[in-house]
Amino acid sequence: MALFKRKTSPKAGDDAATAPADGRRPICVALQGGGAHGAFQWGVLDRLLEDDRLDVRAVSAASAGAMNGAALISGLATGGAEGARAALDRLWRETNQSGGRNVFGDSAVWSQALTPGWLKEAPAWRALESWAGTLSPYEFNPFNLNPLKRVLDASVDFEAVRGSDVRFFVAATQVRHARARIFGSEEITDRVLMASACLPHLFQAVEIEGEPYWDGGYLANPPLWPLYEGDTPDDILLMTLNPFERDDTPRAAGDIMDRMNEIAFSAPLTAELRAVAFMQELFEDDLLTEAARGRYRYIRMHAIEADGWLDDLSTGSKFNTEWTFLNRLKALGREAAAEWLGSCLDSVGVRSSVDLQARFG
Repeated sequence: MALFKRKTSPKAGDDAATAPADGRRPICVALQGGGAHGAFQWGVLDRLLEDDRLDVRAVSAASAGAMNGAALISGLATGGAEGARAALDRLWRETNQSGGRNVFGDSAVWSQALTPGWLKEAPAWRALESWAGTLSPYEFNPFNLNPLKRVLDASVDFEAVRGSDVRFFVAATQVRHARARIFGSEEITDRVLMASACLPHLFQAVEIEGEPYWDGGYLANPPLWPLYEGDTPDDILLMTLNPFERDDTPRAAGDIMDRMNEIAFSAPLTAELRAVAFMQELFEDDLLTEAARGRYRYIRMHAIEADGWLDDLSTGSKFNTEWTFLNRLKALGREAAAEWLGSCLDSVGVRSSVDLQARFG
């Protein structure tokens, strides 16, 4: 089941712009985090870049989405659309070649060998998982080794990212203040991306200017509000990695934990989408004063979502960087993007292609 209901007819406020004559449509991209499932976004971006009818002017992201965003902008700056495709390919090849699971922090090095579902539901396995959860990364990783740094340094030209005219916003969570910090283009380094992807039960907090940071997905996954301001396009293409909808109620302990994880990491996005839906309704019903209309703008939303594509994957597979698996996700992403291009591209610059109010209004 899809999260977003497609719009079948325009509403008031939708037709504030017309399609560009040259066929390339300015857009913002918002990339959700989700570990190795970020390879699905790789496929989506690869297909969109191959099509080359979207002009990406801003990227907002968290965690694995921020890794994709950095590779995308780095490649665009140095080689255009084909350069971006090559940079994304390099990112995921380096991820695969960097010790597999450890890039995204899977400390259970035995888990790949013990894959049967019945084994992971056994009391002994659950006891082992509980015991592993009592260990801190300051204990089992005292030297603070993080292979993600090598992957990023091998895949991303950070000077190109900082100098690009494509705006970049990366979310990380301030540990001491429980507040989302948004790093702008000029601040992006490998440490910023490591902070954005830092799961605290697996990696030590990443310190930047004396402030410790954890995964940005806890409070902004991805952050949408930076895209509402400034000179960014009015269209936002959201790419999710956590399914919002599940047909069945989880009953096994592992399935319950997986669903809790999906809900928790989607909660910040749900709140932001509700706010967007509310503002769209105010515009469409002409309930804003002239002063408010001068301050706010109508945001047109679009989405390529994980729902229907990644439903059969568990949270544990977010640590799986085996090459065949990553390419399977890439292929799914390309297929999802092709479907979106055929059904929704013409709405970009004209109207929202998804109906947020049907779910959040």
